[in-house]
Amino acid sequence: MIMQLKYLVLFFIIVLGYGCSLNTQQALIQDVKGTHPVDTNQIWLTHEHILVDFIGADSIQPNSWNHDAIIKEVIPSFNELKEFNVDYFVDATPNFLGRDVLLLEKIANRTGIRIITNTGLYGARNNKYIPKYVQEITAENLAKKWINEYLNGIDNTSIKPGFIKIGIDNTNPLDTIQQKLVKAAAMTHLKTGLAIASHTGKAKGLWPQLKILEEMGVSPESFIWVHAQEENNNDNYLKAFKIGCWISLDGLGWDLEKHIDKILFAKRNGILDRILISHDSGWYDPQKEKQTIRPYTNIFKKLYPALKSQGFTDDEFKLLMSVNPSKAFSIKVRNYPLDKKLK
Repeated sequence: MIMQLKYLVLFFIIVLGYGCSLNTQQALIQDVKGTHPVDTNQIWLTHEHILVDFIGADSIQPNSWNHDAIIKEVIPSFNELKEFNVDYFVDATPNFLGRDVLLLEKIANRTGIRIITNTGLYGARNNKYIPKYVQEITAENLAKKWINEYLNGIDNTSIKPGFIKIGIDNTNPLDTIQQKLVKAAAMTHLKTGLAIASHTGKAKGLWPQLKILEEMGVSPESFIWVHAQEENNNDNYLKAFKIGCWISLDGLGWDLEKHIDKILFAKRNGILDRILISHDSGWYDPQKEKQTIRPYTNIFKKLYPALKSQGFTDDEFKLLMSVNPSKAFSIKVRNYPLDKKLK
């Protein structure tokens, strides 16, 4: 009887432990309205903008723009997406550059599209969009601010970020403040599991960021190399793939031919499963009287037909538009693998 009881207790320990493991390991996607299980059949736009205000961190005034006016301008572009069954729209506008989560929530409610916002700060353009307090604050305390947004919501709302957005100038070594941003992003990832999307451009600025992640125990699989289409040496894509980071070719609102060449290169070299594509479109600018909202549809109307004409399959397109994004933006802590070291 005692032996049977011991086995029964052991059984429940195993079952409960297994259940807890599943719960802690279940990857989720978080948009402005809540979390959802990862679904590799949904269609993503992984790097877009609704509103961007370039006035600078010392001058930006979020209360100065009008939600109704912005919505009137951008809704036609969202309505175009209904034809293509877009499920997720990643808004890459960071704090102090026009991030407005209440605006995003209103658009999500009106369109039914799941919009994802971010935590983090943008250091590119010589830290113009970095608030002054960042000069004095430690990386640890900066990370605490971002973690707080994840746990408790952004700007006194219940809206939480679905990824970390940072930006660096393309230098090696990185500027001191921009090193701090990467370190804070790494700390935030380890506490939250949020992916890190970094405005980077050419590969020169990629390597020092990945080195910091390695030093802090964060897997490169948590990192999205934003604007990777600016890199001219295709060998660097192969190197980045081998290291394990995501490669985002996200200028399709501006350029088509370069992206076609790079996507076909990725296919020929077997690295499509680390590629993300998007437009970097939208761009309502409250500093301008007349708006030109760049459409979010080139991928569907122009890119995909061009790729199909060169042998691209529906499954390969699904990899780019659904499978890869759902993995890249899934909320899951990714520790640095012990068997990998950055050369």
